[in-house]
Amino acid sequence: MEAFNNKILPGRVFTILAAAGIGTAFAVAPCAAQEKYPANPVTLITLSKPGGGTDVYLREMIKYLAPELSTNLVVKNVLGGSGAVAMAETAGGAKDGSVLFGTTPTYVLVSLLSQTPVTYKDFEPVANVFYDPQTIYTRSESQWTSFQQLIEAAKKDPQSVKFGVTNPGSFDRQIVEKVRQTAGITSPVVTHDGGGELILDVLNGTVDVGTGELNEIAGQIEAGKVRVLATFTDKRLDRIPDVPTATEAGVPVVVHKFRGLVGPKGMSPEAVALWEKAIPKVLDNPDFKKWYEARDMVPAFMPHGEYQKMITEFADEQHKFFVENGLISE
Repeated sequence: MEAFNNKILPGRVFTILAAAGIGTAFAVAPCAAQEKYPANPVTLITLSKPGGGTDVYLREMIKYLAPELSTNLVVKNVLGGSGAVAMAETAGGAKDGSVLFGTTPTYVLVSLLSQTPVTYKDFEPVANVFYDPQTIYTRSESQWTSFQQLIEAAKKDPQSVKFGVTNPGSFDRQIVEKVRQTAGITSPVVTHDGGGELILDVLNGTVDVGTGELNEIAGQIEAGKVRVLATFTDKRLDRIPDVPTATEAGVPVVVHKFRGLVGPKGMSPEAVALWEKAIPKVLDNPDFKKWYEARDMVPAFMPHGEYQKMITEFADEQHKFFVENGLISE
């Protein structure tokens, strides 16, 4: 069990490049004459392990992006330091559009909570792509059959409910903190290296509930291994219409987990402009649309300027939350 702290531990770096076998790492662009992208190949870095939410959507999306950008794309997994290692590698990359970072709120949260050499301010926002619905779930044979039941148990005996999250600076960790604050509970929180390890600990009973995106646990839901207790969305999800929102369950916590792309500060404006043109086209692609709608991922394209404004506002909001709760100083 790990307490909430500001320390970033050194971690290992694990890279996945193109290989035959499980998954698709490279997407190869056709040779059709199009506006030339200034770099080839292009590496999309993610802090998540293979199978994590960002990893999964990037690997699917590059199949459709490569033809639009007319360049070759590869996903690279860089682990360590709750995302700090991946952030440092991206920020130190070339500014020609050859390296981008797959963002989630984690890269802002790590910047605020830890003394990292690179922060969210060291990146050039390119575009946002999705909002990803967040859930709280338990194993199917768990005693918890509703979110209300879980919260009431945590109020009576805080130690009877263990919340599982990914790394200390993750967005799902912040969701749990907001749940604890809103519901007035003090149950322990157990951190993990990633979503895959968290799911395993939920399934084996090491923790009682996990928090994460619907996309990450979709396979476990379909296999009947996990039960979703609530979603942190404005309304119920079409894919799991019988599952109430946290607000309906008496804990009014609504969050929007953004998924976008940033490059090194000062990234080529020409490259940014090409991403701004390509992403809306990819989101309209019928095959990709079928894929992401089946996972309840919400298309939320924002061009450079709008995305930059959103990130700044999100960072300011989170900074205020952390200060008010004594997690960081002014």
